[in-house]
Amino acid sequence: MSDYTLEELEIWDTKICEIAKRHGLDWYTIAYETCDYREMIGHMSYHGMPSHYASWTFGKAFERTHFMYNAGSEGLPYELIINSSPSIAYLMLENPLYLQVLIMAHCVGHSDFFKNNRTFKDTNAETVTTRFRTAAKRVKSYIEDPSIGIDAVEKVIDACQTISYQVDRRGRSRLSEKELYKKYVNLIKNDEHEEYKDFDLEKVPLEPEYDVLQFILENNPKLAEWQRDVIDIVREESIYFWPQIRTKVMNEGWASFWHYRICHDLELDDELHLPFLKTHNAVLRPWGLKINPYHLGFEIFKDIEARFGIEECFIAREVCNDENFILQYLTEEKAKELNLFTFSPEKGKNPDWTIDDVVEDEDSWYAIRSALIASISGNMIPVIYVDSLKKDILTLQHEHDGRDLELDYAENCVKLVSNIWHGSVKLITSIEDEKFEIS
Repeated sequence: MSDYTLEELEIWDTKICEIAKRHGLDWYTIAYETCDYREMIGHMSYHGMPSHYASWTFGKAFERTHFMYNAGSEGLPYELIINSSPSIAYLMLENPLYLQVLIMAHCVGHSDFFKNNRTFKDTNAETVTTRFRTAAKRVKSYIEDPSIGIDAVEKVIDACQTISYQVDRRGRSRLSEKELYKKYVNLIKNDEHEEYKDFDLEKVPLEPEYDVLQFILENNPKLAEWQRDVIDIVREESIYFWPQIRTKVMNEGWASFWHYRICHDLELDDELHLPFLKTHNAVLRPWGLKINPYHLGFEIFKDIEARFGIEECFIAREVCNDENFILQYLTEEKAKELNLFTFSPEKGKNPDWTIDDVVEDEDSWYAIRSALIASISGNMIPVIYVDSLKKDILTLQHEHDGRDLELDYAENCVKLVSNIWHGSVKLITSIEDEKFEIS
């Protein structure tokens, strides 16, 4: 039984917003929806979107989470909020009052981050729920079309989801093939060092294409119109979610930084304040052998405020993603205070592990920072790009960074991509420093 009413939540929301405005936060209007734990699992499975195209993968996520939750092996997130205007946030009915207050303060921080961080500038928050809803309707119409059907639609979605985050992570302006051709003609013409002497102007693409689904859309005339639409739907969704992947540490750190400050400014009585502190400490505790983004982001923002002032926190919130946030603001001293280290399995003794680096000198600090960056901001997702298209053979290249691909997954990925390419696909990678081809 809840220890609050919806009217009380509205009063607390008003107080939270008044304090947040005094601190200079600027967020989208937040629409809160209450739900029970089962509905929360459903929202999680569909990434919080009120409407979403159907796929067995989302049903699988729901069943797994539901089973683990009922078995007591896995908890649920305290909050779930989406990048939209207005922002939509979900409050679980099972949460006690102090937790709802913390969550609402946390959501204000998230929404402020969505609205002001430049990584999100092209996500079109005002139209996202409408876009997802119309996309879901179109996918449903293809599933219900007797000439297409669910199996064919699922086949395309499965293929797209395996490479959906293979987009240009550097945010470069994309030149057309005509513009690229002109660029290289000029380079060849003005080349003084014969760097472009043997450049092949007939090569497709002229430069590595990191947006793999876009390349398939533009270069595969065999696709039916409904297939093109489904591919574009999955691609556009990935582009929408990519900024959240790129800013997980910052986003959670910023929301935690502000829920902590706002809840203290609320001057909660002991009945609410003590359990709030307990929950805050539980959420922001270090996780031991992996990074807790809430903890790391919160500690860095605290350190920025201590060293430079709150204005610098707002600047970081606006201009950074996780990668340059770490590079610019995580100091060697802070890393030592946080007891950051790297570890790896001992050869021949798995699962025994060994600590490789602790913060004790410049070299170890750089190694730890590099390892940290490699594990956040989407950098755990391998980079795959289109290298060439010859005689209908699509060649993908893995941008190897010292970490080998999981071959079973890579082989399945190539097989699935061939379903939407309608032809031969091969992937070039390296395994133990040797060139390896999957086809």
